[in-house]
Amino acid sequence: MNSSKTFSRRQWLARVGKASAAGALLFSVAGHARASAGRVVVIGGGFGGATAAKYIKRRNPAIEVTLVEPSKTYYTCPFSNLYLGGLRTFEQQGHGFAELRALGVNVIHDHASGVDAGARKVSLAAGRVLSYDKLLLSPGIDFRWNALEGYDEAASALAPHAWKAGKQSVLLRKQLEAMPDGGTFLMAAPANPFRCPPGPYERVSMVAHYLKRNKPKSKILILDSKDAFSKQGLFQAGWERFYGDLIEWVPLAKDGKVVRVDAKQRSVETEFGHIHTADVLNIIPPQKAGAIAEQAGVTNQSGWVPVNHQTFESELIAGIYVVGDATVAAPMPKSGFSANAQAKVAAAAIVNALAGKPPAQASFANTCYSLIAPDYGISVAHLYKLKDGKLAEASGGVSPKEADDNFRKLEAEYGAAWYSAIAFDTWGTRS
Repeated sequence: MNSSKTFSRRQWLARVGKASAAGALLFSVAGHARASAGRVVVIGGGFGGATAAKYIKRRNPAIEVTLVEPSKTYYTCPFSNLYLGGLRTFEQQGHGFAELRALGVNVIHDHASGVDAGARKVSLAAGRVLSYDKLLLSPGIDFRWNALEGYDEAASALAPHAWKAGKQSVLLRKQLEAMPDGGTFLMAAPANPFRCPPGPYERVSMVAHYLKRNKPKSKILILDSKDAFSKQGLFQAGWERFYGDLIEWVPLAKDGKVVRVDAKQRSVETEFGHIHTADVLNIIPPQKAGAIAEQAGVTNQSGWVPVNHQTFESELIAGIYVVGDATVAAPMPKSGFSANAQAKVAAAAIVNALAGKPPAQASFANTCYSLIAPDYGISVAHLYKLKDGKLAEASGGVSPKEADDNFRKLEAEYGAAWYSAIAFDTWGTRS
């Protein structure tokens, strides 16, 4: 990232404050009578879906809002790497839906199995059918199984991806605990785009922290399908400082692209035929929008969902809004913060549309904190604005390269505070 975009924490907080003030105007309840009712179905209870359901109901309590989410407790991917590093428990990643129910949101724990956009109906796995005036999808990601030869859903039980928090996270942690001292942890990192661009490299940092403390003779090998990654210079400087030669990163240009996986043998083959074996094999496969988005007909040939960046309504089917990782929203990354911000904009657009009003002008922000060591954090933050109908960067950058240890410690603390705040904003719970 261009160092000329680096800026101070004070500048960032000032800009976010302005963006938050603008967001507050979007969600003022004034001007919307309870008579402007309608039916909204939201699919997905993560950072995007739960936030949208909450803010639609806050904006106009007369709107009938139904949230469909299979899990009674939603476990987040953000901060799951800290669980792998031994800094958090798995239970700290879980959030419930009591606050949404208290607001009057009808929460149904079931799978959405189909969308009939013409009839404006959603089918649930248990057999129920929900009618809607507006539909919001926050389906997250699914995997392109067998895009890497040999890596399908069954293989993930042996070589976990852990890129959806839950059983896979627990499995990967157990494999790390069982790994012998002197063993190799091998990660295959995907090409862009994918969920949480800095995530693989924070994971490596946290695994390195765990291994340094518990299995110091071990090694980490990253085979990467890219030649560059988010916050690369900051990560690599931190790795060198805290972990020495424990971590080796192999980029695309040096044959880092994995094309074949043998999960039983815990081995991979790269583009030019090199075989690498591991004691713990972490495969992060290529991704696409969650399956319900494809079934609803809102994905394009890329596998992702093109949206109107002012409202996050689908460009392909009117009346369906999509937020979060599933969308084509570059330069905004696929992150929890992005999903939360997009959901608020979509919520306001839906409420306005149901009231026969045009969408308000929106602005967006994203920030992402990554932990390299327990008291050593780094971040990237940006503000975005609409330019010719598309999102564009307005300002932002990464943590300064020359920052001292106190600054890095504060970044780690800011990251923990961010997670607590966004969890409270989304589900009404703190962690």
